Amino acid sequence: MTITPVRKSVVVNVAPTLAFEIFTGGIDTWWPKSHSMGGAPFKTSRIEPFEGGRWYAEREDGSELSIARVLVWEPGRRVVFRWDITADWKRDAANPSELEVNFIADGPTTRVELEHRNFDRAGQEAGEQFRNDVERGWPVLLDIYSAEISRQTS
Repeated sequence: MTITPVRKSVVVNVAPTLAFEIFTGGIDTWWPKSHSMGGAPFKTSRIEPFEGGRWYAEREDGSELSIARVLVWEPGRRVVFRWDITADWKRDAANPSELEVNFIADGPTTRVELEHRNFDRAGQEAGEQFRNDVERGWPVLLDIYSAEISRQTS
């Protein structure tokens, strides 16, 4: 059985290129330090800007956590990640989900569409738990991201 992807979107008042840049290059400005996925709080979050690049965080205790790998890098248009964090918020690259974010021009605004999918790779029970967690989490994160865009452009 396939577990339904999580789809969320937000409209931001900037062009797709800037929306993409703040989502990726500016991840450290909006990703909550408390979203540390079970370890010490994050000190910094970074996304390496190329296919094969890492989305990773350095923790306050000096350790590092690799969160995802960049599968597709199309600046101003879309980015796709192999999400290596599991339902129990630990790293496991053997059963990744996938996160795709599209940046779609809509007049003077950009619609940012996010799809988190392939939860079934973790198994039915763990996949459904993970899906439910991100179903609740992504709207909060997209609100923080949108507020950061407003802060940077006002």
